[in-house]
Amino acid sequence: MISIEFLLTSFIVVLVPGTGVIYTVSTGLVQGRKASLYAAIGCTLGIVPHLLATALGLAAVMHTSALAFQVLKYAGVLYLLYIAYATWRDKSAFVIDETQSADKALAIITKAFLLNILNPKLTIFFLAFLPQFVQNGSSESMLQLLTLSAVFMNMTFVVFVIYGMLAHAFRKVVIESTRVQNWLRRGFAASFFGLGVNLSLTEK
Repeated sequence: MISIEFLLTSFIVVLVPGTGVIYTVSTGLVQGRKASLYAAIGCTLGIVPHLLATALGLAAVMHTSALAFQVLKYAGVLYLLYIAYATWRDKSAFVIDETQSADKALAIITKAFLLNILNPKLTIFFLAFLPQFVQNGSSESMLQLLTLSAVFMNMTFVVFVIYGMLAHAFRKVVIESTRVQNWLRRGFAASFFGLGVNLSLTEK
């Protein structure tokens, strides 16, 4: 069940930069170590509903229902475009401030959670990915799916935390250059915009 093939494939999938990685890295650069940790938590929580949907068979409904897929897809597109616009418009300077209020932490977690939960491709991905590693004919297929989901979720969290810590390590260089800040902000905004466009073009 939890084979080397599953672990390696999961690691590669998690490692490839996507919406969650970009958000975690940008948060680590702009707001610091603790903020990147909250972003990693939110992104990880955002994949839980997709994993549960797969385990409970709800992903099959998403796969067969064009309306359900399109509604969730365009909600995700609009949210990504909003994040791109907000990032582009944000002119505040990057600062070193490791203090995080409860409200600010919750806002970061919520934003990261929404980024992943509004991506229907995750549900379809897990529907195609996880069953490959469930033993055929097993009477404990549900337990196996939940176990694989838990491993994937924990791997996601660890990798995202590492991304956030690496981003934090480069903050001093970024903070000392307004030009670098502007280019990074535009780059992150363009990345979110590109992800939104890519999601809008996605077919089931």
